[in-house]
Amino acid sequence: MTETLKKYDLGDMSAEYICDSERRVGLMLYPKGSTPRFTDKRAALDSLVQIKLSGDAYAGGYGAGYTMRQSESTLKLRLVGQNAICRGGVTQIDTHLSDERGNCVTHTLLFHDGDRFVTVECTYKNGGDRPVTLEMFSSFSLTGISPYLPADSHGKIMLHRIMSRWSEEGRLRSDTMEELLLDTSWNMGGVRCERYGAVGSMPVNHYFPFIAVEDTENHVFWGAQLAVPSSWQMEVYRKDENIAVSGGLADREFGHWTKKIGVGESFSAPTAILSTANTDSIDIFSSRLTEYCERFLEDAPECEKSLPVMFNEYCTTWGIPSHDNITRILEKIKNHGISYFVIDCGWYKPDDASWWSSMGDYVPSKALFPDGMERTVDAIHAAGMKAGLWFEIDNVGPDSKAYRDTEHLLKLDGVPLTVGSRRFWDLKNPEVHEILKERVIGTLKRFGFDYLKIDYNENIGIGADGAESPGEALRQNMAASVDFIREIKREIPGIIIENCASGGHRLEPGFMSEVSMASFSDAHEQKEIPIIAADLHRVILPRQSQIWAVIRKSDDIKRLTYTMAATFLGRMCISGDVTELSPDKWAAIDAGIAFYKKIAPIVKRGQTYRPTPQIREIRHPEGYQCVFRMGDGRAYAVIHTFGGEIPEKIEVPLPKGCPEKIADFYSDGSSEAKIENEKLIFRPSGSFCGAGLYFE
Repeated sequence: MTETLKKYDLGDMSAEYICDSERRVGLMLYPKGSTPRFTDKRAALDSLVQIKLSGDAYAGGYGAGYTMRQSESTLKLRLVGQNAICRGGVTQIDTHLSDERGNCVTHTLLFHDGDRFVTVECTYKNGGDRPVTLEMFSSFSLTGISPYLPADSHGKIMLHRIMSRWSEEGRLRSDTMEELLLDTSWNMGGVRCERYGAVGSMPVNHYFPFIAVEDTENHVFWGAQLAVPSSWQMEVYRKDENIAVSGGLADREFGHWTKKIGVGESFSAPTAILSTANTDSIDIFSSRLTEYCERFLEDAPECEKSLPVMFNEYCTTWGIPSHDNITRILEKIKNHGISYFVIDCGWYKPDDASWWSSMGDYVPSKALFPDGMERTVDAIHAAGMKAGLWFEIDNVGPDSKAYRDTEHLLKLDGVPLTVGSRRFWDLKNPEVHEILKERVIGTLKRFGFDYLKIDYNENIGIGADGAESPGEALRQNMAASVDFIREIKREIPGIIIENCASGGHRLEPGFMSEVSMASFSDAHEQKEIPIIAADLHRVILPRQSQIWAVIRKSDDIKRLTYTMAATFLGRMCISGDVTELSPDKWAAIDAGIAFYKKIAPIVKRGQTYRPTPQIREIRHPEGYQCVFRMGDGRAYAVIHTFGGEIPEKIEVPLPKGCPEKIADFYSDGSSEAKIENEKLIFRPSGSFCGAGLYFE
C-alpha cells in the first residue's frame, strides 16, 4: 500500500512523492491537473533511487545479467526526510534516504519558474565505517508510468528511442511494450527490462541518451535526457502492473563501471532532464527536454545572438588549407553575408605525413603558411569574418610525436589504448593539461582566433587503466575533457566553440551546454541531409545544429537549392567549390542566405511540427518530407522530395495557428506553392528538389 508523501506543482507538471509502508520512496511525474490512479494497480513501489553496492544481493525474477535495478542496496534505503526551498524563482526539493549501514543518498529535484522540465541529480555519501564499491547508481528513476490505464495497460504504451550511427544520427525508433516483451508475466514473477545506451567516449554512438514513454490512449508522455559525456544507460523496468524508467551512468554489467567510495566521501551521478506533457506529438514533447540548453546559451558570445552564416573550407581543400587557397576563397565569399570562416584539419600537416595521421603536435605548417598563420587570420578579419581553427584535442595520430609519448596516453591492460589509427591523451594527467593548454589555448591566443572547432574521431570503448574500473577511468577522462572546454572559455572570453565528433557523436546535453553549436553529422554531401537535420530537432536545439551546404560546380540549380534548403533546419554552414561557381549559382546561394537570415529568429526560438510520415530508408529515401517551425506569430516550412514516385501535387495541413500568407518562397524556380483550405499545396519540380517557405 502506498500513500502520498508530498505533491508539488511545478509549472504545468506535478511531482508526487509516494511512500510505502516500509518508508521506501518513489517519484511520479505527470501533467498538472490530471488524476493518476497508481494505487489501483497491482504494483509495488519502485524507488526514486536505484543503486547497487558490491556484495549486496541482486534482484531475483531472472533479471540478473541484464539489470541491476531493485537490488538489496535499493530496497534497504528508507526515507530520512524531505525539504523543499523556493527562492529566486527556483524550487529545490531534497529527499534524503539512508540504510542502517550508513549508506546515504540525497535525491535533488530542481525546477526554474517558466521551464517545461525539471532536473534531477542524485548524490551518494558513505556514512558507514568502511569503504564501499558502487556497481550501479542512477541519475533518476520514475515510477507510476501509465497511471491512467487499468491493469497492465495492454497495447497502449509505446517506448520511443533515438538511434544513431555514423552519418545516420537521430533516427526515431518506437516500440510497444509487447513488441519488446515488456508485458507482465502471467503471475508477475519474472522481471521484464529493456536496458540500452552507449559505451565509450562517444555518448551518441548507437543511441542518444534519451527516453520517452507514451500513453497512446490518454496522450501523455514521460521522458528524460541525460547530460553525460561518457558511457550511459536507460532502463524500462516492470515486474508487475507498474512501469518504471531510470537512467544514469552505465553500470558494471553494461559499462564496466565500479567506483570505490571511502568513508565520508561522496559521489554524484550525472544530471538528468525530465518532463511530462499532455500531447500526441513526440516533437512537441521532445522540445521540452531540449530547452534545457537554452539557459546556457544566454551567456553565448554576443555575435551568436543572430545565428550568423559560416563557411568551413574542409570540403573545398579536403584537409590541405593554405594561406594561398584561403585568400582565394575569401575573395569569392566576402560580401555574401558570411560571418565566420573556419580553417579545418590539415593546417598542421608535416611535410612527410598526411593530415589525417599527424594530429596531436599541432605545429602550423610552414609550407602551407610560409608567413605564419597570423597573416591568414589577418586576411580573414580583413574580409569582415571571424576566424576559426580546427583541433582534435583528445586524440593523437600515428605520425605525430604525441603518439609515441606513451607516458601521457591512456592505457588499457598496461599498453597504450589504440583504436584504429588513434590513441588518446590521459586528460587527468596534469602534464597533459599543460601540453594541451600550450598547443590549443596558446595557439588560439597567439594567432587571434575567434572560433574553435573541437573534433573527436574515435571511440575509447569500455575505458582505460588508472581507476577502480575501466568505466570509471573513462568517466574521469571525459569529465576532464569537459573541464578543458570550460578552461578554454575562461582563458579566451567570447570564443565561439563548435562541438564535433565524427559529426554528431557528442550531441548530448552535457557537451551541448558548453558550446555554441555542433556539427550535426558527417553526411556532408549526401541526399539524406534534410532527413538527419529534421530528426535531430528531437534531441538538440536547431540553433545549435550546424548543417552543411556543400556546393559543387557540377550542381545544377535544382540540386543547389535542395542543398541550401536543408540548412534552413538549423545553422547554415557553406563549403565546396565556391571559387568556381557561375553567377547564377551564386545568385541562388545569395537568395538562400537571405532566406536563412529572415527565418533565423524562428530557428533560434520556435516549435517544430512534422506533419509528414518518417522517411523509412535514410540512404535510399523515397517520398517527401515537410517540416514546419513556428515562433512569435511567424513560421517557415522546409520541404524536400526524394526518390520513388513523387505526386504532382503535395498537400500538407498547416499546424494550428500557422500564418496563411506566404511572404517568401525559396526554390529552384520550377516549383510552385500556395495556401488553400488551411493546407500547403506544393507542386515540386520532381524528385530531389527542396524549397523553403516563410509565412507571416
